[in-house]
Amino acid sequence: MLYWALIFFVLALIAGLFGFGGIAAASASIAQILFFIFLVVFVISLIAHLITGRRPPTV
Repeated sequence: MLYWALIFFVLALIAGLFGFGGIAAASASIAQILFFIFLVVFVISLIAHLITGRRPPTV
């Protein structure tokens, strides 16, 4: 998901460079939404790992 956010971000930069404002704004919005979805999924998986993860063996 982070990969797709980066692709839409690069697409927005290229579209903005060539003067396509509408496409640049849409691509930037999609990239931002995908990035925030990635952050939410990452935090949920981090919390799930902390709750149910294995502890290192004690020696």
